Amino acid sequence: QVQLVESGGGLVQAGGSLRLSCAASGRASNLYLMGWFRQAPGMEREFVSAIQWKGVSTFTADSVKGRFTISRDGAKNTVYLQMNSLKPEDTAVYYCAAANTLTRPPNQNYDYWGQGTQVTVSS
Repeated sequence: QVQLVESGGGLVQAGGSLRLSCAASGRASNLYLMGWFRQAPGMEREFVSAIQWKGVSTFTADSVKGRFTISRDGAKNTVYLQMNSLKPEDTAVYYCAAANTLTRPPNQNYDYWGQGTQVTVSS
């Protein structure tokens, strides 16, 4: 089992930045991919970005490309999502997820999910 805990959400003005963190515990050494997803009110959950847990490949949705950057710190078992130039349409609950096998984006077939962290961008 793997436990995921997100942090770093909050309220920010349009154009501002936030950095989300996702700390993995448990059998994290077996993970293949870590991803970020988001769900806005009344909308379906959507893929944001993903990174290989032990590699260098990253995947990012076109809607946030150039503004959001995913990274990881293996020593801390933590994945980050740096969000710059935030827009009101980025407002959502952001979820961290982990997969034991390759899950090609934007597939959401991940094995573990965090509880989510709220990001609100005011105009």
